[in-house]
Amino acid sequence: MVEGNGKRPKPGTRADKPGHVLITGYPGFIARRLVRRLLTQAPRVRITVLAEDRARAEADVALLPVERQRRVRITTGDVTRMDCGLAGLEIDALADVTHVFHLAGVQRLDAPRELLEAVNVGGVRNTLGLAREMGALRRFIHFSSCLVSGDREGVITEDELDVGQRFHTHYEETKHKGERLARAAMKDLPITIVRPSIVVGSSETGEIDRFDGVYQMAILVVTSPISVPLPLPGPGTAPLNLVPVDFVTKAVLRLAFDPRAVGQTFHIVDPSPLSARHVYELIARRAGKRVPKSDLGSSLAARLLRLPGIDRLSRRRLPELSALDRFVVFNCANTLSLLDGTGIACPRFDTYVDKLMGFVSESLKHDRAQRSAAAADPLDG
Repeated sequence: MVEGNGKRPKPGTRADKPGHVLITGYPGFIARRLVRRLLTQAPRVRITVLAEDRARAEADVALLPVERQRRVRITTGDVTRMDCGLAGLEIDALADVTHVFHLAGVQRLDAPRELLEAVNVGGVRNTLGLAREMGALRRFIHFSSCLVSGDREGVITEDELDVGQRFHTHYEETKHKGERLARAAMKDLPITIVRPSIVVGSSETGEIDRFDGVYQMAILVVTSPISVPLPLPGPGTAPLNLVPVDFVTKAVLRLAFDPRAVGQTFHIVDPSPLSARHVYELIARRAGKRVPKSDLGSSLAARLLRLPGIDRLSRRRLPELSALDRFVVFNCANTLSLLDGTGIACPRFDTYVDKLMGFVSESLKHDRAQRSAAAADPLDG
């Protein structure tokens, strides 16, 4: 609610607790889990989810217990349009929103530049504009990415953004532009920026909804001929920063309701990441595959990746795997400071790699079974 002087209540008051939460990007992988954790942690919270695909959103909400379904309202919108494509009455229904979690974004590195600009930049601008109409707003949590660092190497702190870096992809560039908009809006909105590193599946179940990044490495290993040790792109000495989605949601929710987090940026990362080679070795061992003892060289690596059964998987994805070997250390002093004493910490990769690999193996088996069923003659037997 708006105070008597017409200004927003100051963060840190009793009203700082969530009442009505808006989450964009639903039912995306992180957004779905954020909704479930929030419903569990805050029994009285009401959630409005902004979804482009209402059918998918309804299907996901239907999986919730009935009592929790009642606390979730689906609004169909489009972040690339002004006011996120919402009409007057729909905007009025958001007047008492206390917290906005902006997750809507295009994650595909190979997406058209126009789409990336429209969603990752225009979507931030439009969602910030909508937030300015919410008189009860307590916090706007903007999901950025560690990839805003572009081609930088070495130690990167949370307060750094524009330091003359260049970008490998349009995705990195548009996430950088989106974060710049969020930072500029800090002058009149209570904003917290979070930058996850490479998000993998749950440390509890291994579940993930897209096979990119480290999962491409896992699929290549699992599907390779058992006698051939797949090469690791690059020497593999750089840290590979992976975070399980359950840690991401726990950490972000804690920061979202901590008044000290207003106006700050947080790296949601593993403070002690393994090297890319160590990650590769753990994956290979879980898959029962050999690990090359040294760098096989780019020419031999290219020949191995053209082997039947591997070439289809590696053809488009090898450039992304090569990008995993950048020597970057994401300083997370802000995050560690505010999470200190909460019991929320990033688990070590070796404690949950079995869960990730199990999910990959089961998914590949399911895909093979579906292809076999589709290829079978319905008149046989």
